[in-house]
Amino acid sequence: MFLEQLINGITLGSIYAIVALGFTLVFGVLGIINMAHGEIFMFGAFIGVIVTSTLGLPLWVAFAAAILVTVILGYLLERFALRPLRGKQGVSHLAPLISTIGVSILLENLSHHLFGAGNHPFSNAFAEIRFQIGSITIYAVQILIFVISIVLMMALSYWLSKTKAGKALRATAENLETASILGVNTKRIITLTVIIASAMGGIAGILVGMAFNSVNPQMGLSMGLKGLAIIILGGMGNVKGAMAGGLILGLSETLVVAYGDSGYRDAIAFIIIIIILLLRPQGLFGQKTAGAGRP
Repeated sequence: MFLEQLINGITLGSIYAIVALGFTLVFGVLGIINMAHGEIFMFGAFIGVIVTSTLGLPLWVAFAAAILVTVILGYLLERFALRPLRGKQGVSHLAPLISTIGVSILLENLSHHLFGAGNHPFSNAFAEIRFQIGSITIYAVQILIFVISIVLMMALSYWLSKTKAGKALRATAENLETASILGVNTKRIITLTVIIASAMGGIAGILVGMAFNSVNPQMGLSMGLKGLAIIILGGMGNVKGAMAGGLILGLSETLVVAYGDSGYRDAIAFIIIIIILLLRPQGLFGQKTAGAGRP
């Protein structure tokens, strides 16, 4: 039982990590928490339901459609909710955060109107494939989720450190004005950052639907808050910290459900926030020096 719960925890933690990577990118560049990220993730999950369950199309089409829709949502978020507030004199530094909260509420209400309330089944044949190793049952979807999370983290780390666009993003994260003087198109980089983060949310939404076989309009808020807990745990803006924090939270929740009281599952994220803020405010992988924790 422990090994199966360990596998379940790694699966859940891998999903959390993908969501947290989106939070990490936006925070690293813009220095804000994108509270609309959870609802963008939720839209990706619903696109998966429509494509696989309603239209009966293959799973890869669901991934492509979810990425397309969440990329569009990410662009609209940056263009109309964040860009008008950037660089404005007299605008509070909390204004972008409040703006993303407004977008979050808008998207949640829109999802109720478009998809309806309650749980919606996410049916696909891939989720039923399983492997029996002794007394342990491993589902193919669990392997897929873990592999995708690792590939995304490695690809993102490589892109940030080795490519021209990634270096431009890191320069923008370090100092937007200096990067602009040095010739970096910071406006384009910021838009690209929000788009990539939103696409990761769409991928995570599909994976959650596959893992739990259902989605609902309220899942975005819960996942958004857990994503916030993860980046605080791992270190604000730290890619490796987001991955490690997601795995830690996923394992903690799973073990609490298996060996404790399932009613405390959602409280784990907030208990972790309190403990980390008290003992190590910069997070497990963060540093105390100014500007640390950027991508």
